[in-house]
Amino acid sequence: MQVVDESNIFLFLLQISLLLILARGLGLWLHRRGQPAITAEIVVGILMGPTVFGRLAPSLHARLFPPDPLQQNMLETLAWLGILFFLLQSGLETNLASALRQKRDALALSLSDLLLPIGFMFAFAWFLPSSLHGPAQNRLLFSLLIATIMTISALPVTARVLQDLGIYRSDASLLTMCALTLNDLAGWVVFAVILGYATDAALSVARIPFLIGMTLLFAIFCLTLGRRLTDRAIHTFNRWHLPQPGASLTFLCIVGMLCGAATIAIGIHALFGFFIAGIMAGESEHLSENTRDAFAQMVKAVLVPLFFVSIGLKIDFLSNFNLPLLLFMLLLGVTARFAAAWVGVGMTRHPRANRHLIAAAHTPGGEMQIVIGLLALEYGVVALPVFVAIIGSAVLSSVTLGPWMRFALFRSRRGGPIEILEPRHVVPSLPSSSPEEAIRVLSEAAAGGGIEAETIARAVIERESLMTTALGEGVAVPHARLPGLAAPRLAFGRARSPGIEWNAPDGLPVFLVFLLLTPDDDDQTQLHFLRTLTKAMNNPMARESLLAAPEDELHEFLTALLR
Repeated sequence: MQVVDESNIFLFLLQISLLLILARGLGLWLHRRGQPAITAEIVVGILMGPTVFGRLAPSLHARLFPPDPLQQNMLETLAWLGILFFLLQSGLETNLASALRQKRDALALSLSDLLLPIGFMFAFAWFLPSSLHGPAQNRLLFSLLIATIMTISALPVTARVLQDLGIYRSDASLLTMCALTLNDLAGWVVFAVILGYATDAALSVARIPFLIGMTLLFAIFCLTLGRRLTDRAIHTFNRWHLPQPGASLTFLCIVGMLCGAATIAIGIHALFGFFIAGIMAGESEHLSENTRDAFAQMVKAVLVPLFFVSIGLKIDFLSNFNLPLLLFMLLLGVTARFAAAWVGVGMTRHPRANRHLIAAAHTPGGEMQIVIGLLALEYGVVALPVFVAIIGSAVLSSVTLGPWMRFALFRSRRGGPIEILEPRHVVPSLPSSSPEEAIRVLSEAAAGGGIEAETIARAVIERESLMTTALGEGVAVPHARLPGLAAPRLAFGRARSPGIEWNAPDGLPVFLVFLLLTPDDDDQTQLHFLRTLTKAMNNPMARESLLAAPEDELHEFLTALLR
């Protein structure tokens, strides 16, 4: 029996330190240029693996990453912990309640997102040569998995670009995120069943309904009774004043591992269990945004980079690179996802002016495609050239998303918000009791022109229940689209200490509140106001000046700030 000794631990620590320095360093550099961190992680893995380092300095590479199974398993175990907790964190960011409350629009867009690309990519994959199939040599499984892989969009990548553009809290973003949430859930259910069948050679076709039924029962249990029990447990931690966020973080990890073990017992992969556990815990109204952010930072800063770097350490990309296959998968996958979302937006009640923006938001492949592709590779469903093409198409589609969405947003640009702020809409001293009370006071200030304050407050509070509009750094932008409103309307309020508890991403109270109302068919003003305001409020001096400005100068200062 081989035992881990100090030499193994020394080399393991050296590997982890070097990989994290390179991955995080390059990731931060790319982040400042608007690119996703996964690009850096994949590139570092390729550079440090057999593709580059192993070719240029094979002896040094063998010393740093020896073929010793024990040494490899140490790094592999940590990498898999990273991806398991990445799925847990992805579930936490999946706002299923908001998606379900969107009902018709989110469901219509989601169905279009799923059905059209799956059918299109299945037909494409069916006619690929058998040499691209894995050892399983099952054309049906191969085609189904490729179709599923190329249909799932990268919700985290899209969310990050929307945040960078400053429009994450807009209605267009809400519709996009809700549709992608439903896509993720449906896609993982389909994938879990397919993979469960692919990994059990003894599983007969007759048992597939059993596997589907158990998967659905597990998901339904977690999202109903499991969700209530999880919410009650987190509420109990808060009531007992247990150390936070530590108590909730420990509980999240335990729930994830138990759900992962349960899905393995069912006959599907643990990743699905972690993802469902994240959704289950994420639906808790007692789990603060600060705790969610702490968990996300822990996972994304250390664990996730090591997983994606480890992929490049195991595979020689040059030997398995197929340029025509990569281009086909990239172009067909992006085209199918874009066209499906374009059609789907036409089936909703959302303004058509944002059709291009929403459709583009559905195009990145990102992390999820790579994770599912890796599982398909490990279980012999796809060959190495296909997996390399999946990685290439996922990275390239993620890299192009930022410029593409900036272009789509620029095309829809309209006049700025400076024309819609009037002196009577400024409230120098807001009550600090609750977001609802602040919204009602601002609704009184914004009322007029046939629009009653209660109508405004009801619409804004309903929108707030779908997704918090707190931006962080003490700023919130509650908003709504109102039928019968002739032109956009903006009100502003300033709260005094201790501020308003608004469940902000950074956990800080809100002091500056902008209430934006737009006509029902106008979502562009909302988009561009959010972008302008986010850019302005990123300046600490601007926030401090707003807080310190005399009451009679607030309107003038706001006008100059948002010009």
